[in-house]
Amino acid sequence: MQENTGRTTGQGTGSGVLRIGMIGTRGVPAAYGGFETAIEEIGSRLAGRGHDVVVHCRRGNAAKLSGDPTTPDPSTHRGMRLVHLPAVHGKAVETLSHTTMSGLRHLARRDTDVNFVFNPANAPLLPLLRGGGTPVVVHVDGLDWKRGKWGPVGRAYYRRAEALSVRWADALIADAIGIQDYYRHEFDVGTTMLSYGAPVLGDIGSDALAGLGLAPHGYHLVVARLEPENHVEMIVEGYHRSSATLPLVVVGTAPYAADYIDRIERTAAADPRIRLLGGVWDQDVLNQLYGNALTYLHGHSVGGTNPSLLRAMGAAASTLAYDVVFNREVLGADARYFGDAEDLPALLTAAEADPADQLRRGERLAVRVRERYDWDRVTDGYEQLARRVAAGSSTRGTATGRRTGRVWASDPTARRSPADAPAAARGGAPRETAAAEEVRVL
Repeated sequence: MQENTGRTTGQGTGSGVLRIGMIGTRGVPAAYGGFETAIEEIGSRLAGRGHDVVVHCRRGNAAKLSGDPTTPDPSTHRGMRLVHLPAVHGKAVETLSHTTMSGLRHLARRDTDVNFVFNPANAPLLPLLRGGGTPVVVHVDGLDWKRGKWGPVGRAYYRRAEALSVRWADALIADAIGIQDYYRHEFDVGTTMLSYGAPVLGDIGSDALAGLGLAPHGYHLVVARLEPENHVEMIVEGYHRSSATLPLVVVGTAPYAADYIDRIERTAAADPRIRLLGGVWDQDVLNQLYGNALTYLHGHSVGGTNPSLLRAMGAAASTLAYDVVFNREVLGADARYFGDAEDLPALLTAAEADPADQLRRGERLAVRVRERYDWDRVTDGYEQLARRVAAGSSTRGTATGRRTGRVWASDPTARRSPADAPAAARGGAPRETAAAEEVRVL
């Protein structure tokens, strides 16, 4: 059991330079999701502490972000070395094809002391990424097999990949207590609890809003990939049924959810109050959208601790969240919760009737982020874990990857009932458990 012990964070956790690989995502600069944000924030801090951090990125990221196909991919970013490798495009093959290229490069170079692998879908490639005896740590993220974009084959693959991660990784990272509980219950295996961080934003301004036809605290906001498990359709439908006078602004896209997006677009077309902005890649504009919303509506349900939610909290956005244990763990009692479209009209009406209460709730959520979700402390945890596995510590071989078969009454993705809510709202701090190895970072 490793814990922060009250020393000043951000100064490193030991001596000696480590060569650290970050593998399995689109890479940095971050513009897509939680993994990329985590790599940018953690990797840059590790590099700032003197470590050699190499991030495996998908070729062409810079051109996609800039909209200019001639934009070259950078070789460095915030102190990290970037390696750009090709990937086969397609929902089922893009991640695995890119990670395969990362594994082949690793076998040829063997230039890392430890590889952090993000996304358990990459588990079949762990033996390749362990080439030369390099330890691998897998960030298991959420319960990807529950994502609506996957059919029966995809869901079966993800469940098998979870088991292979348990069997072959030298350590597992969980970013939420609910995910930690899941792996302990399903596989009787311990994980290292390392959540995300988020900045507490100060005076972010509102000058970008005018160009979008919006006014400060004059709209409700959704920021999410438009995928079923994020419940954007539910939110749009609930808003459509409401008598809310302020517009609903939806930020987000999804590359492989055309039918789902079509349904959202049809509802929006029938209601002039609903505005679909698509993707917003300018972080300053996005921060202003978060910080000036009357409410932020968060429908994520399967992904553990969500970076978009933390950023909204850091912007002091009053939050209405889908009622699952992951969201209650992060938000606690300062948010309000919904479980279906029927719950939303009353919540939206109440928010518009008392804007001052929304400001107070948002301010309390910003305090919660400051106290619990700090990137320097998260980086301490990654550095501690990297040193341990590089020195030979490993859970590999201690678990078979077989599921326990025990009936589980506390599925973290299930909607909380009113009776469950107090138990679910346990807050963001890790807790001591006999079966789980933890690093306190919150």
